[in-house]
Amino acid sequence: MILEKELQTMKNNWIKNKKELELMKKSGQIAALALKKVRKNIKPGVTCKYLDDIARQEIENQGAKSSFMTVEDYKYTICTTVNEQVVHAIPTDRVLKDGDIVGIDIGALYKGYHSDLAYTQPVGKVSSETQQFLSIGESTLKAAIKKAAPGNKIGDISSVIQNSIEGAGYAVVKELTGHGVGRELHEEPYVPCFGKPNTGPIISENMTLAIEVIYTAGSGEIGLEADNWTISAADGSLGGLFEQTILITKSGPVVLTPYM
Repeated sequence: MILEKELQTMKNNWIKNKKELELMKKSGQIAALALKKVRKNIKPGVTCKYLDDIARQEIENQGAKSSFMTVEDYKYTICTTVNEQVVHAIPTDRVLKDGDIVGIDIGALYKGYHSDLAYTQPVGKVSSETQQFLSIGESTLKAAIKKAAPGNKIGDISSVIQNSIEGAGYAVVKELTGHGVGRELHEEPYVPCFGKPNTGPIISENMTLAIEVIYTAGSGEIGLEADNWTISAADGSLGGLFEQTILITKSGPVVLTPYM
């Protein structure tokens, strides 16, 4: 019985009230605008650090702070994953080249509430195979978001991600997940990139989730680089990351971080 009460308390904490949702909507808008500004500046010859500076200035100009700077020992506004890198890459002086791909992971903290989103895009001209890899990731995220409806379960989202990515010949990264988001950058429930329909926690109205599609063009196995932050594909294959913060409503999911 104690465990049941604790579980109910946990679920209640996942639900946001009207005031909290208004702050989260604003946080999401700020992060999305910052990402749009960064994406416009992605081209051969720019450095990852330059993109980080743009993001930081844009978020501060809108009266918010970087969510990622609330993570212990992380001193940057964004993560910039290039080619085989999958998540958490530090924005260094690495120069982007024609044919690269770069993922931008970003979050804003506004009046105590976080947002989180990510987008991976080409740098200059890429091969048709690389473009297909990115297109599958983006379309998978859109399909997964549609499953985030009241009464469904987390496994319904996860299974769509796994089936779509694996069906295209790629592999999901099973060690990394999406998550709840709000007062903390990473909250429960966690949203894995693999699973079975009708399993896991029930999705409820006014929950806020950061749904992530984390995958590679190879085996899906990952490793930690020497900087102790960057996680890359162990086999050197391309890594992809697409993420949106969404709100669960009676009429379906609402994206709080529209980046297009």
